Amino acid sequence: MTDSDETPGAARDVTPSADPGAPPPATSSVSLPPPVAEIATGYAFTGPAMELGSVLWNGQCHADAPVRIPLAMLNRHGLVAGATGTGKTKTLQLIAEQLSANGVPVFLADVKGDVSGISAPGQDSPKVRERAGQVGQTWEAAGFPCEFYALGGIGTGIPLRATVTSFGPVLLSKVLQLNQTQEQSLGLIFHYADSKGLELYDLKDLKAVTGFLVSDVGKPELKGIGGLSSVTAGVILRSITAFEQQGASDFFGEPEFDVTELLRLAPDGRGLVSVLELPAVQDKPQLFSTFLMWLLAELFNGLPEVGDVDRPKLVFFFDEAHLLFSGASKAFLESITQTVRLIRSKGVGVFFVTQTPKDVPADVLGQLGNRVQHALRAFTPDDAKALKATVRTFPKSPYDLESTLTGLGTGEAVITVLSESGAPTPVAATRLRAPQSLMGPVPGEDLDRLVKSSLLYGRYAEAVDRESAFEKLSAAERGREEVAVQAALPEGKKEDKSLAEQVVGSGIFRSLARSVGTQLGREITRSLFGTRRR
Repeated sequence: MTDSDETPGAARDVTPSADPGAPPPATSSVSLPPPVAEIATGYAFTGPAMELGSVLWNGQCHADAPVRIPLAMLNRHGLVAGATGTGKTKTLQLIAEQLSANGVPVFLADVKGDVSGISAPGQDSPKVRERAGQVGQTWEAAGFPCEFYALGGIGTGIPLRATVTSFGPVLLSKVLQLNQTQEQSLGLIFHYADSKGLELYDLKDLKAVTGFLVSDVGKPELKGIGGLSSVTAGVILRSITAFEQQGASDFFGEPEFDVTELLRLAPDGRGLVSVLELPAVQDKPQLFSTFLMWLLAELFNGLPEVGDVDRPKLVFFFDEAHLLFSGASKAFLESITQTVRLIRSKGVGVFFVTQTPKDVPADVLGQLGNRVQHALRAFTPDDAKALKATVRTFPKSPYDLESTLTGLGTGEAVITVLSESGAPTPVAATRLRAPQSLMGPVPGEDLDRLVKSSLLYGRYAEAVDRESAFEKLSAAERGREEVAVQAALPEGKKEDKSLAEQVVGSGIFRSLARSVGTQLGREITRSLFGTRRR
């Protein structure tokens, strides 16, 4: 039976049973309805797998028909979608718990501040026991090993920073909302700084190099490769200044975060759950979505090829994914697509989390083999259009998916994943398991204690401001000014050891002169996104 020839009443497939206060009667594989038995067969994997929940059919949850996902298929990427309030966050928590228990590290962003509870045991309650009984789950309260991060230290978490050099011109153009011409000019600025050994650690370094290249002294430096328009440089500088006024200076600098920290295991062998706390920067969505892409690009650059593995080295959840794609240039989208396609061979799985599949470009969506679709609403014509588009992305199934997707309750989803052979599993309306950890935030004092007791806190807590492009260019400018002043003085007034001579003779000035005045500077190799290769 296909989506279109569902029998009447199919919309009740996912509604609660008549007595919601009692778990459904136990079923056996022999007594399963034929459609349920066929679905269950599609999820009967032989290798290690995560338990997501149990099949829903005609209002009944069949505990003997588990819905699972093979660990080996998690690096084929996935999508978790659904309207606000349908349970996406709890699904992330459930999946992260099981990955951790299976020795797989997890990275996820906590946009609303309610995921920190994964570090603490959950609270037993009749509602939790009811859900566990319905899906055949043996529920025990458990917390999981976590590290908590914050962008630039804004909020509670280990400060997570990147240098401007490693962020690269493509990602920075996205977050600065530059057009194509301005992006190309920013790439030229990075190229010059790379080739001349002018380190771009923070935003003041980038402003210094940009200003230098449109100054009388700096203009000739780019003459052979097109130069930099003063108008374009002005737009870039204004964008950087506005970005700084939003507090972005804290995100760029040193010590830069080493993304391999995300691959660690806890002493007991469980995967470490790295939680990026974002409530303090919710009003900067472009920044945190682009920063997540930087993390992914750094993982892609730094990890070796491993091919097919029995379980991923890391599963990366990309929350609020629509922000990444909104207003993105064609080149940026192509880079995302290629990164997602190729990072699978590095053993990294990526799950995009958003409201509807249409938020994700088709080329990216086509690479997401595992799907967890929570309820969608159809209150407006646009909603109805999105619903129909979502249905078309699923394989044919015995469910009336339009009715099913609008009738799902909180903590229920339509699921299809890749089997161990790489083929899509049957579509299954699923009642999901209950997370074992706390379904809510931990108290602020507990979170602060967890952060400061981390071995990483001492490594990343304090910002460092090393000598870089700003200092080098400032020293060179002071040197030029002093040379000009001394040249204008009468011969007898010149000092034996002028400040100009001291500056020009210093190691800083000689280093800058060698790098800026010649073509012997180093150039950093850059990746798909223009991020630095380590």
